[in-house]
Amino acid sequence: MTQLSAYTLRYYEKIGLLLDIERDSKGHRYYSQKDLIWIEFIKRLKATNMPLNEIRRFARLRVRGDSTIDERVRMLEKHESRVREQMADLKTHQQKIKEKIELCKKGGVLQGL
Repeated sequence: MTQLSAYTLRYYEKIGLLLDIERDSKGHRYYSQKDLIWIEFIKRLKATNMPLNEIRRFARLRVRGDSTIDERVRMLEKHESRVREQMADLKTHQQKIKEKIELCKKGGVLQGL
């Protein structure tokens, strides 16, 4: 369901990204819908290069409840700003690659390629 391995889920629990995971009578982990939504958000934060220590901090704040919303919003705003910068950098890289493709297609001198 999460497209993560059991090893990764156990690791996330061990390092504090997944907190208060319920277990059945045999000790097997039971992931609620709320847990699955949180795991998807962890994956999104990781995919956008948020460091694990920041995700862990966010997870701890999340478990503490609504009293930490302001701090969580600040963290997400800061991360969103970094994502915006990454996107601008990627756009610049994409443009330079397109320019090189056009140069190659024209059969011109391959400057630096």
